[in-house]
Amino acid sequence: MENNRTLDSHTILYGVFGDPIRHSRSPIMLNRAFRETGLNAAYAAFHVSPQGLGDAVRGIRALGYRGVNVTIPHKVEVMQYLDEIDGGAQVIGAVNTIVNEAGRLIGYNTDGIGYVRSLKEETGIQLQGKHVLLLGAGGAARGVAYALAKEGSACIYIANRTKERAVELAATIGAFTKAVGLGLDELGDVVDAAGLIVNTTSAGMHPSVDELPMSVDHLREHHLVSDLIYNPRITRFLREAEAKGARIHGGLGMFIYQGAYAFEYWTGTPAPVAAMRQVVEQSLTE
Repeated sequence: MENNRTLDSHTILYGVFGDPIRHSRSPIMLNRAFRETGLNAAYAAFHVSPQGLGDAVRGIRALGYRGVNVTIPHKVEVMQYLDEIDGGAQVIGAVNTIVNEAGRLIGYNTDGIGYVRSLKEETGIQLQGKHVLLLGAGGAARGVAYALAKEGSACIYIANRTKERAVELAATIGAFTKAVGLGLDELGDVVDAAGLIVNTTSAGMHPSVDELPMSVDHLREHHLVSDLIYNPRITRFLREAEAKGARIHGGLGMFIYQGAYAFEYWTGTPAPVAAMRQVVEQSLTE
């Protein structure tokens, strides 16, 4: 697709900070979104080391960047450099989107809301009153647990290799809905009670594609099994869950919608989601 828009002195600039960053699909996706909506804007990837993070964030202010996404490993550390943190991002304890309002930097987290929007649109699930089993208790789990709690999930079981981290996250989420922290070895009784099972760990992600986040022995037809990983598109966990009769949901939509929400925070324009999905899917097959 040919891009006849050139950068000029009115172009509004955006980017993503991460370490590593060269694998990121965000620039392809957001530049496509700007082109689709006719906005004079451009988005680039910046390799920012942990030591350089403070300087990089100050650079947003100094250079007048309108917005930046923040990815691994900076989502927690970045918070100390911002002027204001949105309520949801505060609870989650991580920021993945910065909006520059005339020199005032505001941090948001679009991971959880992006996940829920993708889950609802792609599966039609009714989350009100649902029991959920969340595998993992890291940054992604925090965002997803908070968003599911706000959607009215009745109970969220959080299972993690290090049980203490699961218990700690359950205590935070307990302010919004019933939440229980477990070790990964304590899943037996819980799996059956859950209607939705979500893998937020990196087990099964490229290159460790054979790794499973939990045994699939307990999975049944009543389960919707969801994986945040989008590379590979269908993980081994999802493949085996489907073979057990469960419905499955992959992670690509979450990646697209977290970007769509960031785009909407920055521009006030509805994100061209179909075009964003198309260009990311295309880049993953290349």
